[in-house]
Amino acid sequence: MSGPPLRSPDGSVIVDVFARTDVGRTREHNEDAFLVAELATGNTSLDDRLEHHVATDHGTLFMVADGMGGAAAGEIASAMAVETVLEELRSRWVAGDRTDPESFAAALKVATDVANARIHRMAAEQPEYRGMGTTATIAGLLGDTLYVAQVGDSRAYLVRDGKARQITKDQSLMQRLIDAGEITEEEAEHSERRNIILQALGPEPSIRTEITHQQVRKGDTLVLCSDGLSGLVRPDEIARIVTEERDLKIACKRLIDRANHNGGPDNITVVIARFDGDALSSAAAGDAVGHQVFGSQGDVTPTIPMEPFRGQGATPAANRGIISGERTAIARMTTAEMATVRKQRRTMVVLLIIAALAAAAWVFRDRLTFGP
Repeated sequence: MSGPPLRSPDGSVIVDVFARTDVGRTREHNEDAFLVAELATGNTSLDDRLEHHVATDHGTLFMVADGMGGAAAGEIASAMAVETVLEELRSRWVAGDRTDPESFAAALKVATDVANARIHRMAAEQPEYRGMGTTATIAGLLGDTLYVAQVGDSRAYLVRDGKARQITKDQSLMQRLIDAGEITEEEAEHSERRNIILQALGPEPSIRTEITHQQVRKGDTLVLCSDGLSGLVRPDEIARIVTEERDLKIACKRLIDRANHNGGPDNITVVIARFDGDALSSAAAGDAVGHQVFGSQGDVTPTIPMEPFRGQGATPAANRGIISGERTAIARMTTAEMATVRKQRRTMVVLLIIAALAAAAWVFRDRLTFGP
């Protein structure tokens, strides 16, 4: 990364960061958005002040939003998400008198909820934006720890010692089936329904915002991305490029070029942040890396059941969708029914769910159509 070396005599964390977004090879509009912000100063420009800086007590924010809804609606939803999250964190976190992790995590959650409410309200008030929404992966660095708010299937990876580990969990149909033991990760990667997500900001008045945390070490690299990257470039290749390339601008370009080389059917957005400084310890063999829920999640708002949602895309792989919330598809079955289903072949389970989705799409087809 370019820029003069920074010293942190007070034991601070040094952040190198860069981000880039690309329309891809088949889309006409870029519905992705990203945000990098130094919260104490309010600096959001990717110049020398932000690309290479010492983290403050109020932290640094990284965010990727992947909009959906057709025409310009997705662009509006993702832009509203990043603007609202930053605005809310400035008013609720930066302007406050607390700097503890619990307050920071709470501020992330509230900011995400407010973004959802604003997007949902605009869609309800303006028929041309009906059904618009966006994913949101929001990572805030406070001290030596990342706190992540997750809605949808954009991802956050931590690259350490040449290996990329996903620290978010996709809120998707395929992830739910993996967790239930009904399909493998390899089967999910090749499923035609791999882009169906369980929730997003905007389509419904209430969401379930999950907050996770990850302690960082010297030399760790955070990669946030939309599924335009993660769906086409495997984690081991992401890790290889990020590890090989010290210049983060070039690393961003190489990752996007790789996704476009593999077809580029969707918008591609990537944020890369590398951490160093005296405040960070060196990595140890026993360090936990992965999806780790922060504190008690009992105060989150349960997801209101959602109707099937189908976004517009050039190809099936570019299409996205939302199905009913966590309590459908699998949770609605009785214990006896679940026992029967689990005796069947995994492929049959997938076929049953696909059939149910197709039936739901038929029933609600008029509500799923965008435009006038």
